[in-house]
Amino acid sequence: MAELITADLVDLDVPGTDRAEVTAGLARRLVTAGRVTDLDGFLADIRKREEQMPTGIEGGIGIPHARSAFVTEPTLAFGRSAAGVDFGASDGPARLIFLIAAPEGGGEEHMTILAQLARRLVHQSFRQSLLDAPDADAVVQLVRQEVLGR
Repeated sequence: MAELITADLVDLDVPGTDRAEVTAGLARRLVTAGRVTDLDGFLADIRKREEQMPTGIEGGIGIPHARSAFVTEPTLAFGRSAAGVDFGASDGPARLIFLIAAPEGGGEEHMTILAQLARRLVHQSFRQSLLDAPDADAVVQLVRQEVLGR
């Protein structure tokens, strides 16, 4: 099994402020990495999930996520936005965006990842470290250490 997050799945300067565009940009990284087989199909699954309930959480965080038949393995992509992207959180736009992609029949991995991530994101120090990370490798190390315990 490949690593959950790698440097090629990190965008430290997400262009735009539109939720759909930003999500599509991160999803394209998953396609390029061979972790999503159909961009449009995967984005449709993400939209369906977003229609159920917005995926923005307090602290400037967006966590779009979905189980999808188009995902080959559990994957986490990360984007950082200077302008912020509206993911529906009550406290405003997200500057930290995590796209969680899980295979349709993949059990509960994506819920486990989501729970671990949410537990760490309540800590201002972790959010600030992500905002301050100088490069993609630093983000990968932070997530592996703080979220995955490696």
